[in-house]
Amino acid sequence: MTHTIDATNKKLGRLASQIAVILQGKNSPKYNPNKEGEDKVIITNLKALDVEASKFDEKIYYRHAGALGHLNEKKFRDVFARNPTFVLRRAVRLMLPKNRLAAKRLRRMTIEK
Repeated sequence: MTHTIDATNKKLGRLASQIAVILQGKNSPKYNPNKEGEDKVIITNLKALDVEASKFDEKIYYRHAGALGHLNEKKFRDVFARNPTFVLRRAVRLMLPKNRLAAKRLRRMTIEK
């Protein structure tokens, strides 16, 4: 089954948790934790996502290159302006269980710009 979700005026965390539940198949009567699931999710109007002003300034994405002192920091404002799909995809990925099915479940999520 395909679910179409309009992201207009929705909070990032609530939207990501709703998508994670659908991708796992928990809202289906055929739910089985060790199966991938069948439902697909299409997200529209991602740029109209409702994000609080404090999150734009305070939230920071960290990435480490491996060597000492190579910690990279990017503010939420810069990341969201450049690539809003990265923000939602990462939020959903972190809400899915960390196992071999996570990548397969994420592939069933499409974001229309």
